[in-house]
Amino acid sequence: MKYLLMCLAMLAVTTTALADGDRILVNQTLDNLHHNASVANFDEYFDLYHESAIFIGTDATEVWTKEAFKKYAKPHFDKGKGWTYHPRDRHVYFSPNHDVAWFDELLDNESLGETRGTGVLIKEGAMWKITQYHLTIPIPNALADSVAGQIKATQ
Repeated sequence: MKYLLMCLAMLAVTTTALADGDRILVNQTLDNLHHNASVANFDEYFDLYHESAIFIGTDATEVWTKEAFKKYAKPHFDKGKGWTYHPRDRHVYFSPNHDVAWFDELLDNESLGETRGTGVLIKEGAMWKITQYHLTIPIPNALADSVAGQIKATQ
């Protein structure tokens, strides 16, 4: 019985350590994403995305495959102009077997102000790859009707 309890305790410690390690790696991946975008580091930025990744931008027309997003970003990055978002208040969640992670984070951007990033990462070996990133501009409820009206007027 004592042996069984020791084994269960070791399993719990190992599982917690693995979970903490995954959380650290997911956070590093997302931090690297924002850093590489801000310094217009094209290859390192897109290496963080899975080949099947989708990027969803703030405009309703912006639903891009990785290749389409690369075509959009390349001219900007070639000029040394990426985009700078400062992450804060990030939450990361995992599937039971820790091979999928999803997150939400608030971001600060000089021109847009407060934005929100959400997305999904999958684990490939020891690496976490972004399979979806969705950037939005959160609209306070008090402004929602006005903003919705403005959007409708442009359609």
